[in-house]
Amino acid sequence: MSSDISDTEPTASAVVNPERVLSQALTKRLSRPTRMTWRAIHWRKISLFGISLFLFVLAINLMKEGVHDLAPLISDTLVVTNPINSLGFGWLFAYIIMSGSPVAAVALTFFDTGIIGKLSAFTMITGSRLGASFIVLFIGFIHILRGRDRATSLGMGLLSLTVTATTYLIGLLIGAIILQTGTLDQIQPQSGVILNSINNLIFDPITHLFSNFLPNRLLFLVGLGITILSFNLFDKCLPQMALKESQVGHISRLVYQPWVMFILGAGITLISMSVSVSLGVLVPLSNRGFIRRENIIPYIMGANITTFIDTLLVAVLLNNQLAFTIVFVEMTSITIVSIFILVTIFHRYERAMLNFITWTTANNRNLVLFMMTILISPIILMLL
Repeated sequence: MSSDISDTEPTASAVVNPERVLSQALTKRLSRPTRMTWRAIHWRKISLFGISLFLFVLAINLMKEGVHDLAPLISDTLVVTNPINSLGFGWLFAYIIMSGSPVAAVALTFFDTGIIGKLSAFTMITGSRLGASFIVLFIGFIHILRGRDRATSLGMGLLSLTVTATTYLIGLLIGAIILQTGTLDQIQPQSGVILNSINNLIFDPITHLFSNFLPNRLLFLVGLGITILSFNLFDKCLPQMALKESQVGHISRLVYQPWVMFILGAGITLISMSVSVSLGVLVPLSNRGFIRRENIIPYIMGANITTFIDTLLVAVLLNNQLAFTIVFVEMTSITIVSIFILVTIFHRYERAMLNFITWTTANNRNLVLFMMTILISPIILMLL
């Protein structure tokens, strides 16, 4: 009898301890997100970000050092002598290098060394944003050459360029008044001293090393090339942001609110410091019909404000208070125009933008006329 009972009793190793099993399960569950978090960290992109930031600061120092000999070239050969010329020069310059941010940085270095005045620097930065908007349109033409629908391929580029042009050109007048009256001259960053101390300690010796081997004009071109390289590296280190189709249902009500899209565009561009990246988040959803084009108009407005964060950094690195004011006034004037449109005439503005895009893509004649206008306009401005 006793032997039967002993045969049926489990051994110590076979006894299941509920508390132990629960503890192991919780440990496994808690450690899994930790492992996933460490795996999600892209150390390569973090390294690229550090390299791009280092090259960006170095490039600003090189351009600042090498820009002095460019004064005769800018004022005499290119005849950039007034704000209208500067607007066209910044616009055309952005076309040539296919980017707006380096041109804005160049505008501030020109101003810092006295090659152009305060108002001319302001208009040159505005021109750089007009030229940068053309890049999205250029990508749309590539899609047309690949056989895709013209309206779909050009829609986002036309919308970006048109919204940018209408808000920036109006903001140009408001900003010029603010600059002339000096209303915002007292607003300055407080941490510029620390940043410039680090800049002087690390980058001044490297800049002097370059200047010992390169003439000033070539030093400026090297700095410009490094600036473009730094922005390209920065774009590569950004995470691939995208809104999944399964998430569209959760945000479908939000995208119909202009203010929500305005804040979203400003926020994403503030984080990425790139309009092309922030627009890239919504382009696939727009092409598939998940988000309508009119919903993207306030998004572009918001993105066009915070895209100047990198230019503000240039002003701080130059340690020039008026340079910071120029960029801050640019952001303020675009904010004033965008908020006015959103509060008062948004729906009429929205219809006007969409009707213009429909007219532009209706036939080849309208499209050619539009393209000729935006290509010739900066050249005409430079000749005035």
